[in-house]
Amino acid sequence: MADCLFCKIIAGEIPSTKVYENDAVYAFRDINPMAPTHVLIVPKTHVASVDEINADNSASVACIFEVIPKIAAAEGLANGYRVITNCGADGCQSVKHLHFHLLGGKKLSEKLD
Repeated sequence: MADCLFCKIIAGEIPSTKVYENDAVYAFRDINPMAPTHVLIVPKTHVASVDEINADNSASVACIFEVIPKIAAAEGLANGYRVITNCGADGCQSVKHLHFHLLGGKKLSEKLD
């Protein structure tokens, strides 16, 4: 999508600090980190949210979950990490491009509020 922030990052139109990239996935550091390690992992194909995952695009989502452990290991998250995605307004999804937050590098709070 032409006006999508993450599509522009993937295309190189907006700078980012790349952590990982393959044919289906792009991962980069969050500019407002919530933990010492905060990486955003996105499909290169535009999918607006979890609500739009279907048989045509689910392979890119599967690929994300295949690379998450690789990224976590490369980031030194040996003691664990958290993966979060937000969906819709009540879920606080701020960018309408499916993305997963990889958080770690410290003991995370059990509360998510």
